[in-house]
Amino acid sequence: MTRLLRDTLEEWAGEVRVPHDLADRALGVRRPTRAPRGRGRSWALVAGALALAAGVTVALVVPGAGVEDRGATVRPATGLTLPERPSPAPTDIRTDTQNRPPRTLIAAGNVAVSAYWTTTTEKLSEKLERYRRTWWLYDTRNDGYEKTDWAWVDVAPGLRTAAAIQGDLLGRQIVILDMATREVRSVIGLDHDAGSVVWSPDGTKLLVTTYSGYPDEQPVDHTIMDDPNTNGTRTGYYVIDVTTGEKEYHALPALPDTLDAPAGSGPGNGNRRQDLGWSLDGSLIWGRTSIVNPDRLFYTVDGKRHDPPADRYIPDTGANALSPSGRLVIGPRQLARSTEISDARSGSVAGRQKVIKLLAWADDHSVVALGCAQECDDDSDYRLVLVSVDGSRTTQLAAIGRSEDVAAWGAVLTPR
Repeated sequence: MTRLLRDTLEEWAGEVRVPHDLADRALGVRRPTRAPRGRGRSWALVAGALALAAGVTVALVVPGAGVEDRGATVRPATGLTLPERPSPAPTDIRTDTQNRPPRTLIAAGNVAVSAYWTTTTEKLSEKLERYRRTWWLYDTRNDGYEKTDWAWVDVAPGLRTAAAIQGDLLGRQIVILDMATREVRSVIGLDHDAGSVVWSPDGTKLLVTTYSGYPDEQPVDHTIMDDPNTNGTRTGYYVIDVTTGEKEYHALPALPDTLDAPAGSGPGNGNRRQDLGWSLDGSLIWGRTSIVNPDRLFYTVDGKRHDPPADRYIPDTGANALSPSGRLVIGPRQLARSTEISDARSGSVAGRQKVIKLLAWADDHSVVALGCAQECDDDSDYRLVLVSVDGSRTTQLAAIGRSEDVAAWGAVLTPR
């Protein structure tokens, strides 16, 4: 489920990324709004970070991270024995409502905030700026979060192993880290620049999206005339089996901007960042589009287009829409400040919740959500909450804040 919450929760201004897209979804990556041709484009990129997407990050040298091996040697990928997930997994509720970003673990039921990122804006020229993420990784030694120098981070289900991109903005090394000891278990060299990484649902493989240029750049005034350089820079992806050391690269260029796509070519994507994610069972991968239906295109692991699976996922995050028992389902549509959960078989409404967005099931009776502050009259004024299916009970998990604040952050939600 991780990374996202990395694409990130894409319309979410600063709080969560379940399995991968919470990069574009957790901290406010909003889809670009196109002006009529000839009048320019209106862009709204990451305002602090979505990926829910299912999340992770790394430099071999991590100031204050306690990593013993600080060498930059790429070690042969001969395969690793990964630690087993805790059984039974903890299900307690952990909150940090005083600090923003959080200092201590936030968790509820089946999921936890395994990592998060904050974002700063760097001016590149009079016309161009970029967003830089700073990643914080859960530290099991003190139940807090530790700042890293990695370009991207994701955590495997069970919160025992992390993967990260070592580099400045983009990188050509993937670091595998033991979260308990902070030991670097492996360093995997790449031939292409990596911009994101996400663990498979079973926690054995990595999906690494590659780019020819850093995707999180935009005009200073958020408006630019039609220019081919604004197209996505995705080049392809790696699939890495961490347990065997096998690594395969596949080319998969970015989808064209929807308005620039030839007629009949299918949906496009106007975002420069076009990270890839896993299907719920890990048998397929997907890439997002700029439209609602389909919101993503599916591919086989070797890059061939594939029909969408029957899985029921939360559109914004890619997380499983079905409750752990399979009895209830989130969505399919979520309207801001008016979400609902239905019976998976009959479709009858089981409950409505006064929140901005439902992110991931905590258990059969409650969901982690992006909640409203005060009267829910402003989507940018939010907090991470746990809400009951019927909407009658809400538990605050994180401090209240606004998406444009310096302390805005995007969370990676990972199965415990």
